[in-house]
Amino acid sequence: MSVWHGWSIRTRLTVVSSVVMALLCTIATVFILLAVHGSATDYREEQLVSDAVRIVQQVRRKGIPTSIPEPGDVSAQLYNPVGTQVAATPDVKGMPPLGDFGTPDIDNYAIRHLCDMPSFPGDCKIVLAFPIDLANGVWWLYAATDQVPWYVSAPLLSTLVGGSLLLVLLTALGAYRTVGRTLEPVNAITDKLAKITGSDLSQRVPVPHFQDELKRLAETANQTLDRAESAVDQQRRFASDASHDLRSPLTAMRAEVEEALLHPGETDWEETGKALLESLERLQDLVTDLLQIARLDAGAPGQLEPIDLAEMVTCELDRRQRGVTVTRRLAPGVVINGDRLRLTRLLTNLLDNAERHAESNVTVVVERQGDSAVLEVVDDGGGITPDQREIVFQRFARLDAARSRDAGGTGLGLPIARQIAESHGGSLTLEDSTKGARFVLRVPVADSATGSAAG
Repeated sequence: MSVWHGWSIRTRLTVVSSVVMALLCTIATVFILLAVHGSATDYREEQLVSDAVRIVQQVRRKGIPTSIPEPGDVSAQLYNPVGTQVAATPDVKGMPPLGDFGTPDIDNYAIRHLCDMPSFPGDCKIVLAFPIDLANGVWWLYAATDQVPWYVSAPLLSTLVGGSLLLVLLTALGAYRTVGRTLEPVNAITDKLAKITGSDLSQRVPVPHFQDELKRLAETANQTLDRAESAVDQQRRFASDASHDLRSPLTAMRAEVEEALLHPGETDWEETGKALLESLERLQDLVTDLLQIARLDAGAPGQLEPIDLAEMVTCELDRRQRGVTVTRRLAPGVVINGDRLRLTRLLTNLLDNAERHAESNVTVVVERQGDSAVLEVVDDGGGITPDQREIVFQRFARLDAARSRDAGGTGLGLPIARQIAESHGGSLTLEDSTKGARFVLRVPVADSATGSAAG
């Protein structure tokens, strides 16, 4: 990981804002210097022309001088019509003309910016060639002054640099403080999440007051914690119920064995073996259901294949030993894509449940309704009230009325059946019936299925 990504978001945003402000200040400083430099150059050229006009006026009033007093920073040379220097400021007296203007226009003055002249090697000057029309011909006045430096002046450059540094510093401080205050809710959320453990999911992160992304983050985090707490509670209840239901057959087996060992001579070992076998079968059913639940929860994929529902139901009903009359209404040609083993398990669970609660008859229906294949298992028992129809799909949930008659159930058959239905992109519901309970499975038929995985 680079050093940049090792810094905090606060530091990175502060650096970015400071760099951006520095670039803006640099651009602004360059524009200001260019503008001021142009104005200063124009002003200096005007001053140079003004100084030259004063010298020309003195020549016209007082005649040709033998020397030119140095007017400040201006160097000047006066040449007669034949090109002989007749007067100059001390610094350029006797030197070649300040500038080579070729054949200058005798009606207008000319200004050039020249560098490395014989009189000023290594320097750059603003040079003026000014014609003086006298009676004996045209005289020339050459005047030169320093060019304006790129920074114009040291005080101006210092002011611009100092102001830019101050702006960058203020921007850095402002960004650091603003980002810090913006990230305070994130730090609060982080601190709270660090305190939440798997054994205590009741705490929630603080939600900021402002309607922004951080509030949505906090609300989403709390919703996730709600789901996690619900899932953990469900797992705890599941573990508790599973341990209770697993303990029951083990306790019964232990009691049978202890009683037999206390009176071995009086024990009917055949009956004891049958009782132990019943407890073992119940224990085996519980373990099988728990493993099936675990596979479904883990999302283990199933093996999809085309399945004719009527054919599958017929095979299952033909092999079962029936304790009640089973009425079949099976429409052929209702084909779905699914896992045969799991769908058979779903049907078996529904039939087991129906036979335990039926008085004398169980009806099995297979038909097609639109794009859905429908399987119904209906018993003629006491039925289930509408307010308890979802409870039967909860793990280890058995209604009070059912517990007295349903000693053989594990409390996992219907939850497993619903999970299998949902893994096939379908649904399993308990719907209205004139008598008894009516379980309805709906699964997309093969020609409209979207290829959802059974698992």
